[in-house]
Amino acid sequence: MTFTTTADNTNPSGVAPLIGLNRHRLATDGKGVTTLVAFHGCPLRCAYCLNRRCQEPNGVWRELTTDELLSEVMVDHLYFLATGGGICFGGGEPCLRSNFICEFADKMPSEWRITIETSLNVDNKLVEQLFPKVSQWVVDVKDMNPEIYCKYTGSDNHLVVENLEWLKRQHSDKGNIMLRLPHIPGYNTAEDIEKSRQSLLQMGFTVFDDFEYTIF
Repeated sequence: MTFTTTADNTNPSGVAPLIGLNRHRLATDGKGVTTLVAFHGCPLRCAYCLNRRCQEPNGVWRELTTDELLSEVMVDHLYFLATGGGICFGGGEPCLRSNFICEFADKMPSEWRITIETSLNVDNKLVEQLFPKVSQWVVDVKDMNPEIYCKYTGSDNHLVVENLEWLKRQHSDKGNIMLRLPHIPGYNTAEDIEKSRQSLLQMGFTVFDDFEYTIF
């Protein structure tokens, strides 16, 4: 069986390939206690991929329908209610599974929050489809410099910029969008990161997550 990195919009069965579920995450994937649902498939080929399994042909852990996923995560319903948490979809690239996420959101308890951890390097129609379902966006910007971005990911970042501009126009509260600005050894510097920050501040974003990739 093969898995592609394309969107699931032509998949009527509502089945998605996962690389894992990670329960009881606190203050790492949005508000409250969350369960991370990690999808297989990604449009990027980052030099220091944090989840290489998402790109491996045999990296799929399980395939689940939305009903099966809901059954799996319902065990933590009370934790989600008590802390204002919910489900964080990551990967891989969760936006490629927009149909699946929207179908799941329509079935889950309305009190749960959905967080999306994404590169935003996808077609805008996928972001637009997800927008009404998402409580918080966590965007791995990597670097705003197109040359640095391409050297590191193997792709250009014009879709990232376009989607950030689109999200900016939709959100009156930019606090719902956290932008990750990593120091990537061998690819960007503290000066590069600051240039990215200033560019994003000018766009109206104010919440950033700075960290350094640990290379093994």
